[in-house]
Amino acid sequence: MQDIMQATGLQKGGIYRHFGTKEELAHEAFDYAWRETIQARLKNLDSVPNSVDRLKQFIANFVEVRSPVPGGCPLLNTAVEADDGNAVLRKRALLALRGWRNTLAAIVQKGIDRHEIAKATQPETVATIVIASLEGALMMSRLERNGDHLLTVQKHLNAYLESSVRV
Repeated sequence: MQDIMQATGLQKGGIYRHFGTKEELAHEAFDYAWRETIQARLKNLDSVPNSVDRLKQFIANFVEVRSPVPGGCPLLNTAVEADDGNAVLRKRALLALRGWRNTLAAIVQKGIDRHEIAKATQPETVATIVIASLEGALMMSRLERNGDHLLTVQKHLNAYLESSVRV
């Protein structure tokens, strides 16, 4: 709370006028951070006509575009922090993950429908592979303080999309 008071210039009472509890503040902070993050990751996707190229653009956005919110991926951070301690925040993170996975799976399904992606491709599987690979590489890159793992995963995912997903 001290950091928030210092950053906002508000006293504790001013903060609690807007948020009933610390948990409510944490929930709203997560929602804001996730909204900003997912918007940055989805940037320019609508301008890419082919579904495989749209997935590759998403991956590029994840790797190349700095998060608009400091501290790394709010989903990864929240999933780790709230796993056992805050059921409501964990539920919010789970909904964010499902929304993200559904967004990517919908891109894959559209590609299947448009004959851009192989018919046998499982949309949920592709989405899971992309998310798990990117989040794992992000964690490794943050720990080692370099982007090598993200670049390696980007290259691998692009090759996977070309060889196993694209028609």
